[in-house]
Amino acid sequence: MSRLRQPKPRAVPTSVRSVNYSTSPLLASRTPPWRSKFLVALVGLSFLVLLGRAVYVQIVDAPFFLKQGESRYAHTLTLPASRGRIFDRNGLILAASIPAPSIWAIPKDIDADDGARAALAKLVGMTPRELDDRLAGSQNFVWLKRQVDDGVAQQIKALGIKGVHQIREYKRSYPESESAAHIVGFTDIENRGQEGVELAFQNNLAGRDGSRRVIRDRLGRVIEDLGDSVAPVDGHDIALTVDSKVQFFAYQRIRDAVTANKAKGGSVVVIDSQTGDVLALANYPSYMPNDRRNLSGAQLRNRALTDTFEPGSTMKPFVAGWALETRRVTPDTVIQTAPGRMTLTGSTITDSHAHGNLTVAQVIQKSSNVGAVRMAMTFSPREMWELYSAIGFGQKPQIGFPGAVTGRLRPYKSWRPIEQATMSYGYGLSASLFQIAHAYTVFAHDGEMIPVSLTRPVGSAPPPMATGLRVLSPKTARQIREMLHLVTLPGGTAPKAQVMGYAVGGKSGTAYKQEGKGYATKKYRAWFVGIAPIFNPRIIVAVMLDEPSNGRYYGGDVAAPVFSEVVQQTLRMMGVQPDMDVQPQIVSKDMPAEVESF
Repeated sequence: MSRLRQPKPRAVPTSVRSVNYSTSPLLASRTPPWRSKFLVALVGLSFLVLLGRAVYVQIVDAPFFLKQGESRYAHTLTLPASRGRIFDRNGLILAASIPAPSIWAIPKDIDADDGARAALAKLVGMTPRELDDRLAGSQNFVWLKRQVDDGVAQQIKALGIKGVHQIREYKRSYPESESAAHIVGFTDIENRGQEGVELAFQNNLAGRDGSRRVIRDRLGRVIEDLGDSVAPVDGHDIALTVDSKVQFFAYQRIRDAVTANKAKGGSVVVIDSQTGDVLALANYPSYMPNDRRNLSGAQLRNRALTDTFEPGSTMKPFVAGWALETRRVTPDTVIQTAPGRMTLTGSTITDSHAHGNLTVAQVIQKSSNVGAVRMAMTFSPREMWELYSAIGFGQKPQIGFPGAVTGRLRPYKSWRPIEQATMSYGYGLSASLFQIAHAYTVFAHDGEMIPVSLTRPVGSAPPPMATGLRVLSPKTARQIREMLHLVTLPGGTAPKAQVMGYAVGGKSGTAYKQEGKGYATKKYRAWFVGIAPIFNPRIIVAVMLDEPSNGRYYGGDVAAPVFSEVVQQTLRMMGVQPDMDVQPQIVSKDMPAEVESF
């Protein structure tokens, strides 16, 4: 039997065996005291920094961090206020806010196939590519379309696309559309007034939005309210003096006149001569407040308030009125106008043709420039300037409406004799159609320049008879009204202003348009300003056409017929009884008019 081999002991490296850790010079060396102190200080400083940070976060700037944390789950929802309504004088709505859903999306959450995306794009008025570009603009929030119709909102909801949401907003509705657009104006997408009454009374109409603090989950669903909600405060309603029926009819008539005479535009102003209420203020061209695509500046202009022009012959009754008031003349005083022209400081003033001797009443009836100048040159420049200032020229109309212009009336100290002469028949100063209509309240209200208004308290009764600044005596005002009546009779410049059943009066005007420093010889403005009924005034109607170019351009030819139609309809709607027979007017209506001097 073989002997068992004993295993050999494993060799141990001599280097390991020879190390004595207790006597190692590295371990036996003494640690420097500063090192241990440094480590202890470092650890202590770290704790101090952490403690300081904790104090800062928990105490010093706790509101900021609380707000940051809260923003991850809490949201403030805006509760929109309903904008105030705008009514006419009879309580009919001219502007109101209606609910309109707005569509928005969280692009990162959207999960839809190509068909659903294409349907969504069509409903929000985009191409699929435009929709993709819109969604690529942000990951968290994009508007797809603001203020859509309820039907569109329901169709979008039916698509069931994840990440597409709706929010309730309000949009403005304007039932009278383009006929009242220049008065009511419009708002932008954020419901802020941009034009007209919407702009002028923005603070009253806007109201104040409310708010609601809520907790939302990761899908945007509201799961809890935080604290009390702040209820919205709706805007105040505004009532206008405008009569929507008169406004609509005036708009139709000026629109038809502009089209028939191939004019650039036109305006109509209707004022209640007893109260000063503005019953209508219509312009053409106009626009659709609910659809303002491709809107131009010409459509936006409220021409009756913003366009100024030299008022021409409409100033002659004021000159005659002051001459009567100061007893320089009587209605029967004869003024020599032959040979139809006169020279003053080297400049020649002409009539359309020679009239010979004219009474003061005939000067107004036939619109003689020479006759008006002969009366005006008996005034001092200051006297004439004070007269024009008293009737509102050179002053901004106080109706609280944006864009109303001042016009131009230079200080009398700078007037030359020829300038005073031309201002007697309406050249050398400028005014808006609204200012001219307002000035004629002096004649319609027995010599008083009454204030005009565009608004009235909601639900209030009609205002009483207005009082204003005395300019002429009642006797003088009545005498001028009789002269204005002659203008609409045979031999006057505007028989086409006659109204069946009512005696009316007024003054036509025609003037060259200014271009640069001179006048365009082929461009005109034509207007007619009148009172009805003339012997018991109820309304003042002013009509203006800009650049009529269809062969006729005199105010008595193109503006007076509009006056006639507007007066006829307005007096009937106001319940004013006819004051004269119809038959005689039918004959005289077609008689040729006196050619007006301008």
